[in-house]
Amino acid sequence: MKLENNSKLNIKKSTLEKSSKIFIAGGTGLVGSAIIKNLLEKGYTNIVSNYHNRVPNNSKLDIQNSTLITNSVRYEKLDLLDSLMVEDFFASEKPEFVILAAAKVGGIVANNTYRADFIYENLAIQNNVIHNAYKYGVTKLLFLGSTCIYPKDAPQPMPEDCLLTSPLEYTNEPYAIAKIAGIKMCESYNIQYGTNFISVMPTNLYGPNDNFDLEKSHVLPALIRKIHCAKLLNEKKYDEVIKDLGLNSLDEAKQYLAKFGVDETSVEIWGTGKPRREFLYSEDMADACVFLLENRDFKDIVDSYISNSCTSNTNNKYTNTQITNTHINIGTGVDISIKELAELMKSIIGFGGELTFNTEKPDGTMVKLTDPSKLHSLGWKHKVELEDGIKTMYEWYLNSK
Repeated sequence: MKLENNSKLNIKKSTLEKSSKIFIAGGTGLVGSAIIKNLLEKGYTNIVSNYHNRVPNNSKLDIQNSTLITNSVRYEKLDLLDSLMVEDFFASEKPEFVILAAAKVGGIVANNTYRADFIYENLAIQNNVIHNAYKYGVTKLLFLGSTCIYPKDAPQPMPEDCLLTSPLEYTNEPYAIAKIAGIKMCESYNIQYGTNFISVMPTNLYGPNDNFDLEKSHVLPALIRKIHCAKLLNEKKYDEVIKDLGLNSLDEAKQYLAKFGVDETSVEIWGTGKPRREFLYSEDMADACVFLLENRDFKDIVDSYISNSCTSNTNNKYTNTQITNTHINIGTGVDISIKELAELMKSIIGFGGELTFNTEKPDGTMVKLTDPSKLHSLGWKHKVELEDGIKTMYEWYLNSK
């Protein structure tokens, strides 16, 4: 398909109908599953997603074409790293709306260890989905970045326009560069080709379907599992510990947990516990994404803050304007120290032992707090407070075992 130039930002107003075909790229993970749940609750009836390594829960397989059906959602077997498969999917399915929730994600250790994987896989997924969304005429695309890609020394709270103003965190630099490229890809396609691609920046997420792997997960789910396993050891529920970890013996389980500073009397946490972080419940994030999909277009976002910088003697007000930092933060604007977070979890889970802090391990950036004022001005605010969200997440974790 020939790529035609459309530099006048001639973007049509989008209309999302209940029957519109919506493709959720990455619908089996924490983010995608929450978005699908929100869409179903709002009455959307034509949702398609993909699966690759992770199969959706309670699904039924159509053996002939590898399609999975669950909760009125159709899941097609699709590796988003495979450019030919992705193009074939867009050519045959022709989705009207796309939410790009798929990404390779992980905690500090995983980001720093698998640096090549994080930059390659995220760039490949984004390039394949975003370009084919343009090529096959998608009405609107929503791309999910992350507030962890803001500069290491960003002002607090972090506004959207602080992106690319100073060096990134070294530990997740490859992931951050890939996600920034995705944001700039959406902006660039909008400016050059008149597409309607919106980027959002959720803060640290938690909720059902999260990754609880002690090596690769983020801080909140890792703490839940560590404190839960310590509680089981403390209560001598050894069979449950072995089952939780998927190991063969108590000795094997204890040795494994010891690598992460967990035993029957205490749980070790990296650093001083003083760094402060913001956390957003995944279902709140999903609600914000669907709100933007329903109510805002890229042109609306640009028009809201460039009018003063446009020249008055041109037929096209966008011609001489630098259109940048059009992404939207999604967060609560409220933070908590890692120590306070761990103590809250200890109380919710009911662990009677101690929390210890290994001050020989690095703290990371002391404060990372999102400025969600742009999203607030558009009419959306979070609903789930942290304590309630952790209780719900822990209950989900217990029921998933």
